[in-house]
Amino acid sequence: MRPAALFWKAGFGRHLDMYLLRITVCTLGIIAGLGCAMAASDAAAPVSDEPTREDCHAAVAEARALAAALPADHLSRYFAERHLHQALVEAGNGEFDECIDMAARASDEVRERRHELRPGEKLKVLGPHE
Repeated sequence: MRPAALFWKAGFGRHLDMYLLRITVCTLGIIAGLGCAMAASDAAAPVSDEPTREDCHAAVAEARALAAALPADHLSRYFAERHLHQALVEAGNGEFDECIDMAARASDEVRERRHELRPGEKLKVLGPHE
């Protein structure tokens, strides 16, 4: 004898039918909900806050314009140009967030003029073999 037949003989058939109906409805509801959630996540275009190459180049151009306003032998300009060089290296590697960070460092260097030479001092940049 099958297990379900025992319930039918004992008068539990109606309760078993309601139980199976509830399980079926709940299962279908869960499946429908998951399907809607997946469809909604695919339909919504992800808005990316990641910077792009254009954002990076715009930040570098702005910082370069600020650095160009300083005299060529100014120490802050030298450091700002090093930051800008690193920003372009990061952009070449596809790290646009790092590029914007380095461009911001260059802008801060120029605005705050963190490095100043005393009167009479000169910046001597050594070559790679010195």
